[in-house]
Amino acid sequence: MVTKPDTRRFPWGVIVVYLICLGILLSLGTWQVKRLFWKEELLASIAENIKAPPVSVAALEGILKQTGSVEYRPVTATGTFMHEGERHFLATFKGEAGFYVYTPMQMEDGRFVLINRGFVPYGRKDPQTRLEGQLDGPVTITGLARDRLEMKPSSFVPDNDPAKNIFYWKDWGVMAETGGVPDLETLVPFFIDADDTPNPGVLPMGGVTNIELPNKHLEYAITWYGLALALTAVVGAYLWRWRYPKTTP
Repeated sequence: MVTKPDTRRFPWGVIVVYLICLGILLSLGTWQVKRLFWKEELLASIAENIKAPPVSVAALEGILKQTGSVEYRPVTATGTFMHEGERHFLATFKGEAGFYVYTPMQMEDGRFVLINRGFVPYGRKDPQTRLEGQLDGPVTITGLARDRLEMKPSSFVPDNDPAKNIFYWKDWGVMAETGGVPDLETLVPFFIDADDTPNPGVLPMGGVTNIELPNKHLEYAITWYGLALALTAVVGAYLWRWRYPKTTP
């Protein structure tokens, strides 16, 4: 019996495509693992920060100079609200559409800080519909500090519309300038999210800071690694059939 020589070419194209795809899938999985470690460290840092006692604005500015961040650190500030300068950040709270109200506060030392006083429903954007909550005179606010953003977080986020007083991202400088802060040099370089201490008339509703950040990076890593394993199984099965083809009698 004479055996015909195998003249088939080895499927190098399949191997090349497989290696490229495998490299991409493994890279994505490894990236998600790194993101997982980063997110766990971030969540641990947040948990530690929010348990600290509130400090003054001046003390927090010192921390900002040392660390470059004051995210989620408790802080207290005393001053007078400039209600005519409140800025409105489009948001949802407990499933309802509306706005977070950012109001400039002039502190006792003459400087200003932007306070996120909390949420108002869409139909209560006009301050005239919630006059009870427009606090007069010196008040003390306790809350969590939030870092300012240096730029729009994503190209998918719409541009702010200061003329209509609707903000889609927290542009610290523009919010302050359009809110009547005379000089950015007098503006504290972070925001403060007020706690859930009730305001007269309920609105704005404070305590809106979201500290429950999603952490699905382990799931994503398993998905990418699983796809890499599945791809390897498929290619392996293909090569097995190529190497040992079924012959018809």
